[in-house]
Amino acid sequence: MEWIVDLLRSHPELAIFLTLALGFWIGKIKVAGFGLGIVTSVLLVGVLVGQLDIPVTGPLKSVFFLLFLFAIGYKVGPQFFRGLRKDGLPQVYFAVLVCVACLAVTWILAKLMGYNAGEAAGLLSGAQTISAVIGVATDTIQSLPISKEEQQNMINVIPVAYAVTYIFGTAGSAWILASIGPRMLGGIDKVREACRDLESQMGGGDPSSQPGFENAGPAVIFRAYRVENQWFEGGKRVLQLEAYLQEQNKRLFVERIRRDGHTIDKVDPDFVLQLNDEVVLSGRREFVIGEEKWIGEEILDEALLNFPVEVLPVLCSQKEVAGKTLGEIRSLSFMHGVSVRKITRGGVNIPVLAQTKIDRGDTLELVGLGREVELAAKRMGVANRASNVTDMVFVALGILLGGIVGSLAVKIGGVPISLSTSGGALIAGLVFGWFRSYHPNFGNIPDSSLWVLNNVGLNMFIAVVGITAGPSFIKGFSEIGPMMFLIGAIATTLPLIIGLLLAKYLFHFHPALALGCCAGARTTTAALGAVEEAVGSETPALGYTVTYAIGNTLLIIWGVVIVLLCS
Repeated sequence: MEWIVDLLRSHPELAIFLTLALGFWIGKIKVAGFGLGIVTSVLLVGVLVGQLDIPVTGPLKSVFFLLFLFAIGYKVGPQFFRGLRKDGLPQVYFAVLVCVACLAVTWILAKLMGYNAGEAAGLLSGAQTISAVIGVATDTIQSLPISKEEQQNMINVIPVAYAVTYIFGTAGSAWILASIGPRMLGGIDKVREACRDLESQMGGGDPSSQPGFENAGPAVIFRAYRVENQWFEGGKRVLQLEAYLQEQNKRLFVERIRRDGHTIDKVDPDFVLQLNDEVVLSGRREFVIGEEKWIGEEILDEALLNFPVEVLPVLCSQKEVAGKTLGEIRSLSFMHGVSVRKITRGGVNIPVLAQTKIDRGDTLELVGLGREVELAAKRMGVANRASNVTDMVFVALGILLGGIVGSLAVKIGGVPISLSTSGGALIAGLVFGWFRSYHPNFGNIPDSSLWVLNNVGLNMFIAVVGITAGPSFIKGFSEIGPMMFLIGAIATTLPLIIGLLLAKYLFHFHPALALGCCAGARTTTAALGAVEEAVGSETPALGYTVTYAIGNTLLIIWGVVIVLLCS
């Protein structure tokens, strides 16, 4: 045992990886649907490892935290700036007000309880589930004109307050928005009905809506039929067949034709179909099934159906599609034969409905024949093909420039006030992420790399925080733990209740959007999932993305503000 302790003290990097391994493992464990989560688990394991009095020196903690903040900004940048446009301003104003409520409630409670800047920052971080505040507040405390000992005492108490308040911050937010939220908006049945109405208004009942399916069946399928209906007597062009199907609210395409044993792979719209021809139709699953009742008998022919189909994610950046609804995009000529299977915005799947508006930076997953999908990809933006190459020039330059800007300070009352290098990295990420949505040939960060920057970056930082604060954690927990939990529950609940009231009575948001906006402004993805499950619809995600971008930015910056208010 002594050998292990000496090894970890001599090589603190091994202690960090031990903390990460155990933290990620414990974070995945759930009992009755509830778990600590990765970040909290890593912090607590770090505290446990820190009891061995392991010194961690050097800039390791700051380096990984800057990578994390840049990745966060990069991810939400397009939606942050998109929200500043006219049609997104109501959600921006809402998110700002909710974030101000989060800060005000936390500050008032901290003042009433006599908390110092470190305790207040930990309360804000845990109750509002914004882990990055730990790093931003730490940087700000280190710039305060107080002794090093006072600074360290404040810094050490931040993870204590965070750990005590984060559990209710996460679980409580999900419960409030999924259970209390619908009641405040008229009742769960009324909200569910409103969600169904919204889906219908946005094209949920239209075949062009292409809603998602469970894994049991693909969203887009291909089936073959023998032409037997007398409607084809005398010949009908492919264009006429597809137009007729469109009139029947069925967005289907002729992808292949076989006549007298000869297969035609590249179908001309003017090709004339005759009786006994065999055709392959593609389209939404339930509209292809059953076509044999009208066209003719279905053919189970592997040779006819054995051809490659491309599934291609496309990053939208072109004016031709940005700002248009999905229904309008599907009507464009280059979308012939192409179906949209999934839409991702800021890492969140949003409903694939005819009236869903597509923004720059959205990723659309296209399905169809290779030549048709490739053409559509060029007209829409850039194919987001799987890649393991990260543009590190883009990442490093962004963090460098952001850090330089963030380090610039203005003295007010003798106190240097700045965004700090961490706040600068966040702002740089927003700008660089927005830039990529207009120029997608630059700044590629694959999803896998973004996951590493987000998760490993943050948790590496949290592991070091836990190990460093370990020796003083137990004492701090015993002093502030029980009461801090109660105060944290109040700090979590009040801003959410204020947000629901603002959404209903001031902004008059649709109930689904109101719930999504509240979850986004508080950056609680777990709450969004709980809300979608409660109302049985993905429409709340439409209110999540813009407010999440604003909330993520402001709540992190509040880490600076809360320290200055309470110092």
